[in-house]
Amino acid sequence: MLELGLDTFGDVTIDAEGKPLHQAHVLRHVLAEAELADRLGLHFFGVGEHHRDDFAVSAPEVMLAAIAGRTKQIRLGSAVTVLSSDDPVRVFQRFSTLDAVSNGRAEIIIGRGSFTESFPLFGLKLEQYDELFNERLDLFCELLKEGPTTWSGKTRAALKDQRVYPPTESGRLKTWIGVGGTPESVVRAAKYGLPLMIAIIGGDPLAFVPFVDLYHRALKQYGRDPLPIGAHSPGYVADTDQQAKDELWPHMQAMYTRIGRERGWQPMTREAYEQQAGPTGALCVGAPETVARKIVRAVKALGLSRFDMKYSAGTLPHELQMRSIELYATKVVPLVREMMV
Repeated sequence: MLELGLDTFGDVTIDAEGKPLHQAHVLRHVLAEAELADRLGLHFFGVGEHHRDDFAVSAPEVMLAAIAGRTKQIRLGSAVTVLSSDDPVRVFQRFSTLDAVSNGRAEIIIGRGSFTESFPLFGLKLEQYDELFNERLDLFCELLKEGPTTWSGKTRAALKDQRVYPPTESGRLKTWIGVGGTPESVVRAAKYGLPLMIAIIGGDPLAFVPFVDLYHRALKQYGRDPLPIGAHSPGYVADTDQQAKDELWPHMQAMYTRIGRERGWQPMTREAYEQQAGPTGALCVGAPETVARKIVRAVKALGLSRFDMKYSAGTLPHELQMRSIELYATKVVPLVREMMV
């Protein structure tokens, strides 16, 4: 069955006077948003990891543990855990602990992340970007076997027949690899036998069909059975298409402009925004039926088993996010189920 979830980076939002909220306030809002998602029966709630002033979540496992204590059934995970700048042993321990306190609801999506602030923060060299990720992914996949681990590499101390505690109760910590659309990352996921989570943040989602085909071919070459494929896209739901686009626009524009200054992008124009919000764009914004149609189009083309909507968008206020979550769960999800038949 297709799973439908949500994720957020804990984007720093604004109050009624247009002033940025304190990050502590934002984190408490994320708790409330996760509680609502759980009450409404959504499958998954993910939080990203960032180390900058416009996103509040830097310790996703702590955030998810707090959410676990206030929810009953929703699965909880990262979106993503930046494994390159973390220690695989500690990552496994934190998520296996989360799995215990949530009664087996923990997941992890590991990836490189879209920002690099964690490297200088933790004393790592950007020149080792690829080496760090490759080695730490290799070690983490050994740890997922939950047996005595022997491993050696260049970026951390070796392990010899060492066990890592606590083990998961089920013997399996569900782990995805988050990819942004490079063939190498897709083949890497197949090599390690991990489900694929595709970050679709721009362009036409159907542009990822060749990567899905590559993933299936690579799994066969490695002698592995088919594995789940998921996708993450930004979105916002309101009562009408025009209302949704108008409410989201200033916050989306501000976010892209701010990040664009750092990366040399051109400022987002309303025309470009409308294109991304159109039938073939990555942005799932609109009335429930519009958003449902876009999700179904991507699900069918890519063969998805899960779709997660990134419901936070820069300074978009908490109250609007809550309304969007409610419409997503009560209107969009049932429409997706109907359209998938």
